[in-house]
Amino acid sequence: MQENLFGICPYVTAQKLLTGKWTLLIMYHLSIKTMRFNELQRALPNLTQATLTKQLHMMEDNGLVIRTAYNQIPPKVEYSLSELGRHF
Repeated sequence: MQENLFGICPYVTAQKLLTGKWTLLIMYHLSIKTMRFNELQRALPNLTQATLTKQLHMMEDNGLVIRTAYNQIPPKVEYSLSELGRHF
């Protein structure tokens, strides 16, 4: 039933998009500024690298976060909130 309400009911949509223990804290930090992966790791010291990676991928798949990769050496990747992420 909930799958049928995704995108229609704001409560079901929010519940689906904001899953994960760390999602709200990551969104909080990204609401302040665009951050690189290591900056997020330092801001959330109790969060493991694997969990942060998994959460960021899930948030990107759900349209909450924008991942910007720059073609340079050393590689540079930044994370920011999408328009949807800013509305939450």
